[in-house]
Amino acid sequence: MKTKGLAILLAFLYLQTTPITGQLHSELFSNFNGSLDDHGICTCSIELPDTSFPVQKVENLEITAHALTEKFEKELTKVKEYTKTMQLFEQRLLNLSMRIQVMEETSVAYNKLDFELLKLEVSEMQKLVTELKSSFVGSNVIIDQLELEIRNMTLLVQELESLDKNNILAIRREIVALKNRLKECEEFRGQNNTDPFIPPGSCGHGGVVNISKPFIVQLNWRGASYIYGAWGKDYTPRNPEKTLYWVAPLNTDGRYLEYYRLYNSLDDLLLYRPAQNFRIMYGEGSGMVVYNNFMYFNYRSTRDIAKLDLNTNSITLRKTLPNAVYNNRFSYAGVNWQDIDLSVDESGLWAIYSTEASTGNIVISRINDTSLEVLNTWQTMQYKPSVTNAFIVCGVLYAVRPMNTREEEIFYYYDTNTRKEGRLSIIMDKKLEKIQSINYNPLDHKLYVYNNGYLVTYDLSFQQLQ
Repeated sequence: MKTKGLAILLAFLYLQTTPITGQLHSELFSNFNGSLDDHGICTCSIELPDTSFPVQKVENLEITAHALTEKFEKELTKVKEYTKTMQLFEQRLLNLSMRIQVMEETSVAYNKLDFELLKLEVSEMQKLVTELKSSFVGSNVIIDQLELEIRNMTLLVQELESLDKNNILAIRREIVALKNRLKECEEFRGQNNTDPFIPPGSCGHGGVVNISKPFIVQLNWRGASYIYGAWGKDYTPRNPEKTLYWVAPLNTDGRYLEYYRLYNSLDDLLLYRPAQNFRIMYGEGSGMVVYNNFMYFNYRSTRDIAKLDLNTNSITLRKTLPNAVYNNRFSYAGVNWQDIDLSVDESGLWAIYSTEASTGNIVISRINDTSLEVLNTWQTMQYKPSVTNAFIVCGVLYAVRPMNTREEEIFYYYDTNTRKEGRLSIIMDKKLEKIQSINYNPLDHKLYVYNNGYLVTYDLSFQQLQ
């Protein structure tokens, strides 16, 4: 072994430079003394110095020196790699800084993808810096500074994205929506330029003859899982300028009404402005309606109609609808728990339902909105479970049925004024497959439709009186 040979050679040279003969030289020992015993024999004790060469220590020293050399070379290689990585980081950081500076200084609108790419790059750099930092023992000023710059950049990107969302992206969405709506209105006006003007709340026409394309307002406020519910605009004849909108998604079971929201204007609804949130524990089905600042709905697991004051969120009256079936006995096709469907037209409050005596055919009753007493009742020949939904305009019931997944047909009417019923065919486009509720507002002549969780409106066209 190379180390062992070196140690032996050193020991040999040491011995060569230290002559030893038959007698010990006086310089090889010291601190000796003697004494005579009883027999005259001299006894001496001598302490010799350690003259052996430390071979083992030299070997250990050489091994340690070799290990330190390897470790130094390894750490030096790491430092070179870290230097290259940090140079790359500096270049990427400079590029990102320049891009963000352009975003800050220009008024160009950026889409969500721009911000996502920026955040992804910053996130990757953050991960690499974390790994780099964990490789160092102790603190490193350069890496700490780099980490701080990346953290500041992350906050800046988030701030820019927030500002853009609040100002640019939202405005762009509204502009697109308004352009689409304007285009639909122009097309509708071009197709129906002979339609008579019908004053709000007036019945000076010959009935519904056409319907516009659907206009999607937005998804309901509880989300896409809440596909059942209703929405509309409060009809207050004494205060036609009032613009109270309500949205009432049912729970995901499609049965119980527990939460609803009120918006003071359509702008508040469209722009997600703060709304009034309310909770009740006794509503059932999506047949509710709002009239004169009161919500009317089917009371849970009964044939009762409940009247809810929207100012206090409390029930002011509850009344049984005579002979009406309930608990999903005769609901609409594809929509459960809507045995009692409440509706509003120019004259007031109505109930659309079935009885056992009617064998499931639609029964129409005019309801006193103050006392909830039944004022009059009409029996039809239309089977309710074959109908998707229904609404009433000027005392005429219109029933809807599905044609396919993208079209409905207003196919049936019953005129309570003349007690006549019959067939018609008005095609009604829909964006999604199932319609859960339809509410008519006499002031703007619109249908407010709840379509698989989306809030949709339609404009009605009426026949001109001769």
